[in-house]
Amino acid sequence: MREPAAFLMDEPLSNLDAKLRVQTRAEILRLQQRLETTTIYVTHDQVEAMTMGDRIAVMNLGVLQQVGSPPELYDNPVNIFVAAFIGSPAMNFATAKARDGHLELGGTKLELSGRPAKAAEQNKGRDLLIGFRPEDLELNGHPGSQEVRIPARIDVVEYLGHEELIHGEAEGHEIVALVPSDKKVTAGDEVQFAIHVDKLHVFDPETELSLTAAK
Repeated sequence: MREPAAFLMDEPLSNLDAKLRVQTRAEILRLQQRLETTTIYVTHDQVEAMTMGDRIAVMNLGVLQQVGSPPELYDNPVNIFVAAFIGSPAMNFATAKARDGHLELGGTKLELSGRPAKAAEQNKGRDLLIGFRPEDLELNGHPGSQEVRIPARIDVVEYLGHEELIHGEAEGHEIVALVPSDKKVTAGDEVQFAIHVDKLHVFDPETELSLTAAK
């Protein structure tokens, strides 16, 4: 047992408080790096998976959904379940109508390029599910850049110190954005969220598979 071929850890941090969980997580990483022993780590906490894993296997109801490195799962989720599970705060989702090379979110036309534009063109007339991460949203963005813009009205602002978690309503959908606190946003403000088109995910709502993930 002193020199096993592999370690199996089944949610070892689940009963610890938040501070001790962070500390112990770092200690396990140091131990694993020193021993260089294969470790299989089971967790429901996606933060633990993202910070501790070299390769992550995401499972749902006993079915393997995707295997990859943390950046692969974060940037290219293969389906809605993986997209919603990986990332904190969770990914935003909204239903949009596919047109010829663009999407319509309520009364807002979303100009696209690259994979999202191809997905819209191939599914003209269908309702698709778009996904975008709170940390990828900017307030107003940079004019002239390749961005999708979504007008919204701010409902709630959660102050987190150097960041703010802002909740807004856009075309009947709730949108959450993580922005620097110096933006000075208040409830009731009318804003435009901007997201670079490369950060936009498009999913088939029937199969729940990604239409934009890199193959």
